[in-house]
Amino acid sequence: MERSNQRADGRSGERDGERPGERDGGRDGERPGERDGGRDGAELGERPGELSGLRPGADRHPTIRGVAERAGVSKSLVSLVLQGSPRVSEARRQAVLAAIEELGYRPNAAARSLAARRTHTVGVLLHDMRNPWFVEVLDGLNSLLQAHGLRMLMIDARLDRRAGQDFARTFQELRVDGIVIVGTLPDTEGLAEVAERLPTVIAGNHEPRLPRVDLVANDDERGARLATEHLIGLGHRRIAHIAGQGQVGELRRRGFEAAIRSHGLSAGAVVESGDGTEEGGYRAAVRLLHPSRTTGRLGPGDPAAEPLTAMDPAAGRVTAERPTAVFAFNDISGVGALSAAQELGLDVPADLSLVGYDNTYLARIRHLWLNSVNNASHEVGRRAARCLLDRMERPDAPAGQQLVPPELEIRGSTAPPRTA
Repeated sequence: MERSNQRADGRSGERDGERPGERDGGRDGERPGERDGGRDGAELGERPGELSGLRPGADRHPTIRGVAERAGVSKSLVSLVLQGSPRVSEARRQAVLAAIEELGYRPNAAARSLAARRTHTVGVLLHDMRNPWFVEVLDGLNSLLQAHGLRMLMIDARLDRRAGQDFARTFQELRVDGIVIVGTLPDTEGLAEVAERLPTVIAGNHEPRLPRVDLVANDDERGARLATEHLIGLGHRRIAHIAGQGQVGELRRRGFEAAIRSHGLSAGAVVESGDGTEEGGYRAAVRLLHPSRTTGRLGPGDPAAEPLTAMDPAAGRVTAERPTAVFAFNDISGVGALSAAQELGLDVPADLSLVGYDNTYLARIRHLWLNSVNNASHEVGRRAARCLLDRMERPDAPAGQQLVPPELEIRGSTAPPRTA
């Protein structure tokens, strides 16, 4: 490997675009006057007292000084290569990269972060990691962040309630470069303040609306209409909805009700409360499907004893006939409803059609094979990452909102009713 042919007085020739009289420290974007013995190496992970680099297999860790000596350049130039500076000629960049590879040099990330005033980390507050939809959003989020050299630091608001409630302080203490909120915030206090200091994006929710906080979510109302229209198109007239909570739950309920009303089916429609969990979906489905609803014989503590809610109060009393189709708030609730139907001796889809939402891996399990609204969780994550990267570049840009269009995935959990 060629080394720079310097004279004893420290001056070099005019090779590689250097001007006569430039010292080694001034080449390819280095600051004039910097020599190899400068302190810049410590900024990229060299510990005081470490001398030259070592060959592979040596006991001590290779250093930035060793990389510079092997490549025949200064430590400042190595620093510029590591930072991706365009001011380094291609020949010298390749020489430095070859030396890094040969020596097995790895920069100290913490020291580089201090020097650059960035940690190259993104704080992610997750509503509940038990929900597979959030995990798929994280996959999309991480795919783009990682490609840009950023790593995620996650807090599960359910597991760590204290950190989740005080996420702003937690992430600021960790010196993250930006924040992504995935799902519903446990506590919105402090979000506006932290958004003034750090680039902030909300993924998978439609609120809160704040200046400088971008929102990326699924078009939940449209997705609910797709599911309900599908059931109506199969000939179902008694359709129930197991509702969810929060703004997303409200939007999906709104889409269900809009589709029902547009077809004049309010009298046979029922909305049953749920909480987005499998247990909540199971209990809601028992209340909807239990035979005691039609016989009126309800035992003490029977889940079906809880009153049902008509979609439209003006429609009068809820019909005693059980629904022939159920649209669940999410796939997890749908799995609970499927369990209830099976325990009650109902076949899905012959006796009961069932549609979930989120199109998670649960819906794709073969023995479940659940129809579900695909709300593009991976794409939501990727778009949230793109918004965060853009906001890092333009922190004062107006807040934006993106709605990812949903699609209905047809599998094997719906069919026309036995008596259309």
